[in-house]
Amino acid sequence: MAKRTKLTPNLLRKIVLEERERILNESDPIEAGIDDVAKVDAEEKDADEQQDTLAKDIDHMKALKIEEARLVRRFKKIREAKKRLKNRVIKQLS
Repeated sequence: MAKRTKLTPNLLRKIVLEERERILNESDPIEAGIDDVAKVDAEEKDADEQQDTLAKDIDHMKALKIEEARLVRRFKKIREAKKRLKNRVIKQLS
């Protein structure tokens, strides 16, 4: 069974810094063994692949807009209920 260690702020900071360093080294083209960055072949995509991605993004935006409208309506109801309760409390205290 593995020994469990307590996750302290110092240990967490150390883990995050190690991971940051690892990610920076992996994304460095010179560390990856590439001498001339201009010689790297870029990944090309067809127009129909881009179209699908764009359509998905637009559909997601529409869904988010619908969700936002629903939340706005709910928030209005909550504000109205809060206002009624506030008035009721004020009347009872008067």
